[in-house]
Amino acid sequence: MKSLSRIFLLAAVFTLAMCKSDDEAPTLPGPEEGAESPVHFLPDEVPYASLSEYGFFTGELKALEPAEDVLPYDLITPLFSDYAEKKRFVWMAPGSAASYNEDHLALNFDDGTVLIKNFYYPQALPSGEPRIIETRLMYKIDGEWHFAEYVWNEDQTEAHLDLSGSYMDISWLQNGAEEMGTNYRIPAEGECFTCHKTGTTAMPLGPKPQNLDKAYAYKDGVKNQLLKWQETGYLHGNIPSEINRLAGWDDPDALISERVRSYLDVNCSSCHLEGSHCDYRPIRLAWNETTSLENLGVCVEPDEWINAALIRIIAPGNVNRSVMHHRMATTEESLRMPLLGRTVVHEEGLALLEAYINTLEETCE
Repeated sequence: MKSLSRIFLLAAVFTLAMCKSDDEAPTLPGPEEGAESPVHFLPDEVPYASLSEYGFFTGELKALEPAEDVLPYDLITPLFSDYAEKKRFVWMAPGSAASYNEDHLALNFDDGTVLIKNFYYPQALPSGEPRIIETRLMYKIDGEWHFAEYVWNEDQTEAHLDLSGSYMDISWLQNGAEEMGTNYRIPAEGECFTCHKTGTTAMPLGPKPQNLDKAYAYKDGVKNQLLKWQETGYLHGNIPSEINRLAGWDDPDALISERVRSYLDVNCSSCHLEGSHCDYRPIRLAWNETTSLENLGVCVEPDEWINAALIRIIAPGNVNRSVMHHRMATTEESLRMPLLGRTVVHEEGLALLEAYINTLEETCE
């Protein structure tokens, strides 16, 4: 009778599992807890002195070829960082998985998660070859996020830990034609925290469902990233079927208002958010908040005087009277927006904002 009872019990469990909705689908099995990983990550010892010690990449380090269980990912709209491009990866300790919170919030990550972001120029001068400048890690231990900054050597054979911040002269070919250059800022640990915080708590910015919900060309084929994370066991299956995702800031088929809102969400909202660095300013620039023109700054008087011409944060139809346009167009440290993360003007982003302002026909009282 015991065997028969067991059979009925198993059948019932199987039937219930088959009846679960898509939103309640269980996580597919990933690396089991206790399983060995090629990645070397000991919470009591990190951050290591050099990037290679982690084992995130196989073969020649500069190739950034991910080791097993190190998953590449991309964003619909990335942060502008002096035209540097990024290669992003995530690794999770065996038995770990992230879970969904809200579309506009970073995924809830377990301890032992590492987010890996490499900044590079595809055509650095004088060689015209790719050059990696820095690798930034965010890793979670005991419920708290920590930062580790690695600066690459000239030979591109290793990157070494440096949390104090530094500058590096770099020149490159932009779009294969225009020569550009800057004294590139590699941030100190405190600068990372300035942007990656809510109140006194550090947080990731990029891996939000609204910015991850896109297809990615993996080695085994093209797949939606959120589905891929679930397949690898890195994400619980509680993702809703529809995500209020960002527009691509440079997508010509998207509405210009959505492209601007997406750009400002990624580049500015981390500071213009309740509990963040610039929450005293009268704007809120997160994607889910800028459906309100007032939050976006349209017709809103600035709280800081710059000059008599700049009478609104966004003055409809007039970039010359718009504080936001002025701040994006300058490299002066006391005025530029964002405050950190760029030393040159993002000409394409500025042109997008200008085009948007010129479409506005609202009359300010």
